[in-house]
Amino acid sequence: MVSYANMKLKVDTSTKIIDLGNGISIEVLKYLPIVEKYNLIEITLQKAFENDIYNPLKLDMYFALNLVYLYSNISFTDKQREDEEKLYDTLQSNGILDKIIDAIDDDEYNSIYTMLVETEDKYYDYHKSLAGLFNELANTVSKNSDNLQNILANFKKEDFQNVISFAEAANGNRPIE
Repeated sequence: MVSYANMKLKVDTSTKIIDLGNGISIEVLKYLPIVEKYNLIEITLQKAFENDIYNPLKLDMYFALNLVYLYSNISFTDKQREDEEKLYDTLQSNGILDKIIDAIDDDEYNSIYTMLVETEDKYYDYHKSLAGLFNELANTVSKNSDNLQNILANFKKEDFQNVISFAEAANGNRPIE
């Protein structure tokens, strides 16, 4: 039997150098650690979810941008990342997205893309399931419970009696049942 420790294995951090022209070269990772792949998929899905669906255009955009953010050594300022649509358009129209994606190993890219699509399907099915609807309801109630507790804590019977008196007067002085 071979001891894992004796194998002295490390995560592959090697890169591929790609030329962007004008004397500019960047590095693209050959392998992205699993935690980073998980983050890439989760952030992509979170940002592309609107109106209870995953917007396919935004899914494509955020997936491509997250590949750039995590696989390449291009750094962006917070200001540049504020307008991700503009950033995507600039990288796409200048061919940089394609160059970075082409530099990623096909098996690596296909694996991440397949996981993204499968996770999207699972999340979508869950959001539309009875369990998903109950979970959403529970989260909404939980978020609003503080407001409800404030209302109940500040509830005055005399204010409620004024409402009843007004309703009875509007009802021809007949009791409200």
